[in-house]
Amino acid sequence: MNPAAIRVRILRAVPAVCLIVGVAMAMDYIVTILLLNEPAAYVPIATLVISTIIAVPLAYWLAGQRLRLETMHAELKASLDAKQDAIEDAEVALAKYREVDRLYRLLGDNLTDHVALWSPLGERLYSSPSIERITGYTLEEFMALPPAALVGEADFRRVQGIIRSLEPGGEPVSADYESLCKDGSRIWVESTYSLLGDGSGILLVTSRDITERKRLELDIAKALQMAEAASAAKSDFLANMTHELRTPLTAIIGFAEVLRRSRNLNKTAARQVGHILDASNTLLSVVNDVLDFSRLEAGGLELDPAPFDPAAMASSCAGLVAERAEAKGLAVEVRAPRGLKPMNLDGPRLSQVLLNFLSNAVKFTSHGAITVALRQTIDGDQAVLRGEVTDTGIGIAPEHRENIFDRFSQADAAVSRRFGGTGLGLAISRRIIERMDGRIGVDSVEGQGSTFWFEVRGPLADLPTQEAVETSPLDADAGVRLLLVEDNAVNRELICAILEPFGVAIETANDGVAGVEAMRQGHYDLVLMDVQMPMMDGLTATREIRAMEGARGASTPIIAMTANVLPEQVANCMAAGMDDHLGKPISPAKLLEAVARWSGRSHAA
Repeated sequence: MNPAAIRVRILRAVPAVCLIVGVAMAMDYIVTILLLNEPAAYVPIATLVISTIIAVPLAYWLAGQRLRLETMHAELKASLDAKQDAIEDAEVALAKYREVDRLYRLLGDNLTDHVALWSPLGERLYSSPSIERITGYTLEEFMALPPAALVGEADFRRVQGIIRSLEPGGEPVSADYESLCKDGSRIWVESTYSLLGDGSGILLVTSRDITERKRLELDIAKALQMAEAASAAKSDFLANMTHELRTPLTAIIGFAEVLRRSRNLNKTAARQVGHILDASNTLLSVVNDVLDFSRLEAGGLELDPAPFDPAAMASSCAGLVAERAEAKGLAVEVRAPRGLKPMNLDGPRLSQVLLNFLSNAVKFTSHGAITVALRQTIDGDQAVLRGEVTDTGIGIAPEHRENIFDRFSQADAAVSRRFGGTGLGLAISRRIIERMDGRIGVDSVEGQGSTFWFEVRGPLADLPTQEAVETSPLDADAGVRLLLVEDNAVNRELICAILEPFGVAIETANDGVAGVEAMRQGHYDLVLMDVQMPMMDGLTATREIRAMEGARGASTPIIAMTANVLPEQVANCMAAGMDDHLGKPISPAKLLEAVARWSGRSHAA
């Protein structure tokens, strides 16, 4: 016992000792004096000493017992309080558990998804009542079904493989499959499988009915298939339309060129032939614009980067419009600083953009000048090329500048009536520049002129060194023998009219079969081959000619002369064994150049 406890017991014992001693002294006095009346026997000192000796240990023991009882009472009270608190906590926890259990049951009973727990041995531990909503089976019926009852054998094996690949606590894996319902119907189900990470090996599976989603996916797939079919039909239509338009234009433009060069026409007839030629070229430009834009709309624009010289590109484009500009009294100036470096970009596409700018400048400018300006900013091994075409034409009103690059858009209806055009050239240009991740725009003051510009970024490049190929002009004494395979009689007459003055001996065949037979019977320096022909098309005829020539070790150059001008159509011509391609309408200058270049140039088969 510690000193503090002893002190407490002593202090508690003092009042008891005093009480006992006092009572003893009082009893001694009452008995001895008052009752017995023997004053001689009354000895208060002895009574005090004796009562003190008896009272002190008794009071000390009683104080200790009292303290122990108080301690026991306090401990008992604390224990009872703790038990009461525990009971209250248990009641609160039980109430929460009951509420959680109620909510889980409510959730399980009203889930649209099915939740299931499986033991490592493949036994169902739990299945939510929502299974009845999905499959039509009650919970009791479903729990009694074997695992493979509702799915096909192949799907069951696939799901088993997924389950075997799962890692405890790993990422869930989903699978779609068809499931059989109680009424015999089939639905699509998406199930997600995961192994619990607590080491129990329990498999958690959540499943949902995705029949509607699958139906939408099938509808989308069908719509995509129809869209692809429509796109293919559109491409076929464009190809056929282009062929049908280019074929008569070949005769119109070709014979107009022949007549324009004739010296037998008077001035009036020559002027009228010039009008025919200009109108035909305008129509050809419209056909080309529609075809180009349709390919861009279908996402068919594939860039073909290659080293090119920006200054040469600008000069070439300016040269193409120079004749039309001179006819209107306009000067075309090219400003390209010295030191412009070659770049690796799609030069022909940039030429198309620049030529669109120049064609519009000539169209909308009646006096003044047109300037082509190039600027190049070097940044390491990259460069930014800016091209500008500035005219002194009619300009563009501010309210029309925003949509000037939209398809079929011109400044207003009066402009369209006055100057013509489809409004596709600038839309095509924008698509090309955006495909190159560049910028395109216009700065204009109405009544004073416009500046159309583009900026593109690309790597610097070195122009490849090319061996000069001497192309001599056709000589009337050269004795070139040419086979023309063409089903259209007008086109046969046109080619003959263009080439015969240059001493080209021409034999004709009106289809592929006749062309192959002519090659089998005779020898020719060059073949001009149409593609779309009856009996046998030009591609098949070319393959047969190449197969026939295989044993000779050399083959006759074959040039495709066709209205099939789409890139994939040109590629088909090359794949069939042709050496070159001339698109219809035929340019007399390009035809003469091709004949001069290829005649007499046999090559390894």
